[in-house]
Amino acid sequence: MSSPPASGLRRSLRLWDLVFYGIILIQPTAPMPLFGVVAQEARGHVVTTILIAMGAMLFTALSYGRMARAYPSAGSAYTYVGREIHSGLGFVTGWSMAMDYMLNPIICTIWCSKAAGNIFPWVPFAAWAVFFAVMFTLLNLRGIRATARTNEIMVLGMGIVIVAFFFAVVRYLFHAPNLSAADFVRPFYNPDTFSLGAVSTGASVAVLTYIGFDGISTLSEEVENPRRNILLATVLTCLITGLLASLEVYAGQLVWPQYWSFPDVDTAFVHVAGRAGGRVLFHLVNVTLLAATIGSGMGSQLAAARLLYGMGRDDAIPKRFFGAIEPKRGVPRNNVVFLGALALAGAFTMSYQLGAELLNFGAFISFMGVNAAALVRYGVRERRGVLRYGVLPALGFLICFYIWLNLRTPAKIAGGAWLLVGVLYGAWKTGGYRRRLELPELPPE
Repeated sequence: MSSPPASGLRRSLRLWDLVFYGIILIQPTAPMPLFGVVAQEARGHVVTTILIAMGAMLFTALSYGRMARAYPSAGSAYTYVGREIHSGLGFVTGWSMAMDYMLNPIICTIWCSKAAGNIFPWVPFAAWAVFFAVMFTLLNLRGIRATARTNEIMVLGMGIVIVAFFFAVVRYLFHAPNLSAADFVRPFYNPDTFSLGAVSTGASVAVLTYIGFDGISTLSEEVENPRRNILLATVLTCLITGLLASLEVYAGQLVWPQYWSFPDVDTAFVHVAGRAGGRVLFHLVNVTLLAATIGSGMGSQLAAARLLYGMGRDDAIPKRFFGAIEPKRGVPRNNVVFLGALALAGAFTMSYQLGAELLNFGAFISFMGVNAAALVRYGVRERRGVLRYGVLPALGFLICFYIWLNLRTPAKIAGGAWLLVGVLYGAWKTGGYRRRLELPELPPE
């Protein structure tokens, strides 16, 4: 008599299911909200920054894929670092990632407020900031979350808008006078404005385009042949995202090469769309990005609330407040309200650029940690091939470190202060890191 099949998650996801999921996490419009900030920091070399960031992310994606083989049910950078290098370094990595989760609702609130102001310019930014911070909070208190079908429809809608934007750009350039061959090269390299330091600083912001690709590893237990497909899907997602992002910002730079003259730097791409396709495309792109950012803001606030709940439940932070669950709807109410207040305060005290850079401050620490963990496990302990398992993760680490060093000083000061608090807190909780202290598994964003 045959035994019944074991219960558990079904391995039904194939390679391209994972790639599509990764693109949903990142969103195909990812570089558009960053366009103006990166253009100003990199002096117009947005395409170059996107490609540099893609190089760093491809190396890191390889390391994520390899570590997912070793830990198929735990997809967090701090797990890889804590298990392969040291639990104290793992905690610091997790602490840095916690900052990312709390900053995402802030920058979404800021950008949504700016985008809504493009539609209703007579409503002040402060009113929109209050509206979106309260809206994210109330909807998450009700336990509302987007379904996979909603995500698919949103990605399809974004794809249609992107295609419409490309058509408008081609038509605009066809009728543009005095275009020369040099104009098509300047988005990659303009000798009049190029600076390696400026491009590196721009790349430190442009990496936000790729944030979310690591979420693919959270599906390891539901994938056919996860040892192969997780790695391939992570790399392919970064590659497709980078190529699409490069085309989008390249088209944007051809339409609006004067990087210093945006009406509003935070919503610059919306104005680029308006120049290419008139008021209709201006509002279409604005509404599309606004809807995408609203979804991202709600999701990131809920994910951050779940992370804080896990930390509170494990008594890593005050349990009575952060570890409480509202019994009627089963949501961590205190955490949702706390994050809503944090998003509102951040909208009034922080620029979108600083918020994005601080988010990347923590992200780069986790990326460096994953590359280091892959190097230690496969290159040092198992002594596999020097090029694939030694040189490649080492290059990923060094490129991420170089870009991290080129973050602006305010971001490094604020991020360093958060990191110092984490180091001191971890030392206090573990008796100088003599005891192990781990954060809970990070929920997918």
